[in-house]
Amino acid sequence: MFELLPVEVGHARAVLAFERTNRAYFAATIGDRGDDFFAHFDDSWATVLALHEAGTCRFHLLLTETGEVAGRFNLLDIEDGAANVGYRLAQHLTNRGLATGAVRTLCHRAGSEYRLHTLHALAADGNLPSRRVLGKNGFRPYRPATAQELPGEPAHWYRRRLSLSGHAGGTAVPAVPAVPAVPAVPAVEE
Repeated sequence: MFELLPVEVGHARAVLAFERTNRAYFAATIGDRGDDFFAHFDDSWATVLALHEAGTCRFHLLLTETGEVAGRFNLLDIEDGAANVGYRLAQHLTNRGLATGAVRTLCHRAGSEYRLHTLHALAADGNLPSRRVLGKNGFRPYRPATAQELPGEPAHWYRRRLSLSGHAGGTAVPAVPAVPAVPAVPAVEE
């Protein structure tokens, strides 16, 4: 049994343990946080809590029955009804549908509780698991990322529009069995 909950002060040690345990895996798949993150974790955690309290970011933890952190699922840079989605799941829990379910819950919460209307996510073209999670949750690629946004590898930005109920267009998100290769798409003018 897993539950997606907003961060609290008391989660700090469990988050640090999660980050340490999965550091090599994250470094290989989505980038290393660096030694400073671990050396100054208390300062970083205080910043997370302050941003969450201010409402400029909404940080969530996927917790096991025993309180172990299974993943982090966040809404970042909230502004004008939009936010960026970021997430990471423990290596030993991948390929079980947990990330897909947690992102689905996060999307619903983004619309229904936080009153957001648009979510964005950045995924490297070579990160097929993240692209699948996004596709299964109604995100679609809308523009290539710049080298400054994700240095070192091709990537695309994905977007999902929400109704205030949290669902795309107010309906349930259809299951998508696989996300095809991401085509090079030009930026969308709005």
